[in-house]
Amino acid sequence: MRKRIITSTETVRSHPQSWLDIERAAIVEVTSEDKDHPIESALVAGDERGWCAAAPGSQTIRLIFHQPQRLKRIVLVFEEETAARTQEFVLRWSSDDGSSFREIVRQQWNFSPTGNMREAEEYQIDLANVNVLELIIVPNISGGADRASLKSLRVF
Repeated sequence: MRKRIITSTETVRSHPQSWLDIERAAIVEVTSEDKDHPIESALVAGDERGWCAAAPGSQTIRLIFHQPQRLKRIVLVFEEETAARTQEFVLRWSSDDGSSFREIVRQQWNFSPTGNMREAEEYQIDLANVNVLELIIVPNISGGADRASLKSLRVF
């Protein structure tokens, strides 16, 4: 196992020169999006708005690659500044155009405006022939009117 100790204020290091250009490499499908926070805001470097769903409840973001990809790293950043909630997300992939999926990770995170407002996850992986990458976000496992959001998604 490779690990390192970081301070609580460190953020995920960026590698802008090596990230996959999703705008050119994939078609993006999303179940909903707020007009002021479109999905491109979470996928394009330099846009700080991030994506937000237009409706409450579970949401899906799907990247359908034009050519099969070899993925080595995925970075997800979530932020919540107003509501205390427990979010769950599932990150999964397919090599058969979405006929079947394999989970990379399923995780829950407790957001608290007075403490944990940011979740940054970096996954070191080695996946070949990926033609679909899918992120499913349940913004509040207790239900309610919370809307899913994603500050950024980067793939290498």
